[in-house]
Amino acid sequence: MIVVFESELWEWAARRPDSWVFVSLPVDVSEEIRDLTGGLRRGFGSLRVRATLGGSTWRTSIFPDSKRGSYVLPVKRAVRKAEALEIGDVTSTTIELLDA
Repeated sequence: MIVVFESELWEWAARRPDSWVFVSLPVDVSEEIRDLTGGLRRGFGSLRVRATLGGSTWRTSIFPDSKRGSYVLPVKRAVRKAEALEIGDVTSTTIELLDA
């Protein structure tokens, strides 16, 4: 499964500034992923993905966020720097689900 979506970069408030930054997958896509994976879960409910944002591609995991009702994708500092992104920017992201 490959998904392309636009989302705003946001910071997880429970951590110190600039330590964890995410984009949220759309709720409907998150529901489809839950249905497709049939309850397959790794640590913290994560699923492995290949993510592409601009010219940067990396392997990571998406995590369920019950507050948002969707999966969230962490965007590491090196990617944000390479793509000149800051918290609040809206970006187009592609994820390929590797756990399916």
